[in-house]
Amino acid sequence: MTSLHFEVTMDLFEAIRGRRSVRSYDKGDLDSEDLRRILEAAICAPSAGNRQSWEFVVVKNNQAKAALVEAAYGQEFIAQAPVVIVVCANLTRSASRYRERGRDLYSIQDTAAAVQNILLASYALGYGSCWVGAFDESRVAHILNVSPQIRPVAIVPIGRPAESPESRSRFILEEVMHLERFN
Repeated sequence: MTSLHFEVTMDLFEAIRGRRSVRSYDKGDLDSEDLRRILEAAICAPSAGNRQSWEFVVVKNNQAKAALVEAAYGQEFIAQAPVVIVVCANLTRSASRYRERGRDLYSIQDTAAAVQNILLASYALGYGSCWVGAFDESRVAHILNVSPQIRPVAIVPIGRPAESPESRSRFILEEVMHLERFN
């Protein structure tokens, strides 16, 4: 196991409140050390039974990014980003302990937690990113040459933002919080 070291670059609550889905990127690459820090943040996510049922495919090749755009129903901004991380669930890793629930639920929850860490770490390092879930899963699996036990769950383009999206409205807490039982 690798020893991970993180410097605090921003207040956690600022990262949570300030992060936005960015769909326009400036030209320029993603620093390789920053990419490593983002991926290290991803693997620090919680996972069911510490199965860590995630896999990360880092895509920089323009042809592969163009294929991902097509698989993602024409979402062109994916190809604009210098780096695209496709977060995949390793279904057998979680199922080895938790059977069907591990394969069908826990592995997806694990990857969702990793994606959130990717988004927050990217923002903290000054990058923009977007969680893309609308795509043809089988086409993405084919593009990335993943085996049947590996399920693409999210496409995350990352780059220097060329836009500053406004905050989106949120439900107020009292509309979604329930005490003791669902009202």
